[in-house]
Amino acid sequence: MSDRPGVGTLREKPLHAALKRWYAEPGDLVEQPVDGFVIDLVRGDTLIEIQTRGFSSMKRKLPQLLDRHSVRVVHPIPLEKWIVRLGEGGEVISRRRSPRRGAAVDLFSELVSFPGLIAHPRFALEVLLTREEELRRFEAGRAWRRRGWLVEERRLIEVVDRLTFDSREALAGLLPDGIPQEFTTSDLADGLRRPRRLAQQMAYCLRAAGAIATVGKDGNTAVYARTEVTS
Repeated sequence: MSDRPGVGTLREKPLHAALKRWYAEPGDLVEQPVDGFVIDLVRGDTLIEIQTRGFSSMKRKLPQLLDRHSVRVVHPIPLEKWIVRLGEGGEVISRRRSPRRGAAVDLFSELVSFPGLIAHPRFALEVLLTREEELRRFEAGRAWRRRGWLVEERRLIEVVDRLTFDSREALAGLLPDGIPQEFTTSDLADGLRRPRRLAQQMAYCLRAAGAIATVGKDGNTAVYARTEVTS
């Protein structure tokens, strides 16, 4: 990995920096300008972007880069998260494990920004399943859902696993076991044990990628089925 200072590192968050260090291999170029954009890692002919959240910010960049390059987006999803509360002086006043556990299917809440790109021959999405710390600091009158506790930063504890999605078939592999041949987003939510909102996002992404198709309606509810895979 090149140790040349990058133009995008001054305001880099700890989680992003840690994942970049973890992912980088010897010979990678760091924070390289390519076609008017600054790329996190350049590995041979492949451009690698570490995106911790907010895929919408990449909607303009990715189609332009894919015209000439292979692109891999790396996205962390915390299987386990520890909530760390900091005092006014930065000291740790409490640390507890969040009851919510993440899963690979959570990627669909971000992938809605460009679901069709999964079918692009030069695009891949890699999900890193992680353990993280989320540091929070109190500020009165802010973040009312968290009672004034603002998320200051996220820190990587470890990477537990990694999954690559580079085709509609790979993405369809996230459909839950036992899902009916024809199904609704309610069936999907039940099978995933996730809110229906995420099931709707998943169905939208899979349909845009060509992995499922709308085959009818049950009242006002769309009914989906897997598409046939042709070789």
